[in-house]
Amino acid sequence: MEGFSRYAIYWTPEEGRLAQFGRGWLGWDAEAAEPVPHPAVAGLPRDLALITQAPRKYGLHGTLKPPFRLAEGTDVTDLHAAVLALCPYLAPVTLPGLRLSRIGGFLALVPAGEEEALQALAGEVVRALDGFRAPLSEAELARRRPDRLTPRQRGHLADWGYPHVFEDFRFHLTLTGELPEAELAEVETVLHRLLSPILAEPLRVDSISLCAEAADGRFRLLERLPLARS
Repeated sequence: MEGFSRYAIYWTPEEGRLAQFGRGWLGWDAEAAEPVPHPAVAGLPRDLALITQAPRKYGLHGTLKPPFRLAEGTDVTDLHAAVLALCPYLAPVTLPGLRLSRIGGFLALVPAGEEEALQALAGEVVRALDGFRAPLSEAELARRRPDRLTPRQRGHLADWGYPHVFEDFRFHLTLTGELPEAELAEVETVLHRLLSPILAEPLRVDSISLCAEAADGRFRLLERLPLARS
């Protein structure tokens, strides 16, 4: 588990239709830590590799605690132990399904239905593990464009290293990079066609994934840990 630049706590889909779709669509299998050939997909406005270039490095995932460098005096062994100790206190969440949504200029899968339980789960993860997060550098802060954030989000950025936590958290699985409006509509049509058999299936969030960024900039799944609280 050593030798990584950043760590994150994600939800990642276990083997099944959603995981299979995500590997091919994004072109990266974070669990196997290897590239995956893109399928031939008709109706796209440009090459799929270009459409998914930005999210590819992460693999298909929903963020619970965003990527962070380890704080001085901590190591990944301690982080892993803390995640393992946390899991018995976290309750699984069942979603009725997912839906395709536009978030700014990109497309993502978001929960269909209420998100309060998932928001609470993410909040517990953020709080419990924040002692392992190194403070943001000036460059990292600038990349978050604080001038575009609300006062509350700027407070979250200062306190927790990320603006979209707690009340501002929105669980999502990113499927594209930023696209022009016309291309968004075309890709959205294609994704509706590809995903319609999958999105209505209930989604069980009953594990969290410790992931890490390697020297190539891509994230790997180090371990998927089950949530145990009934």
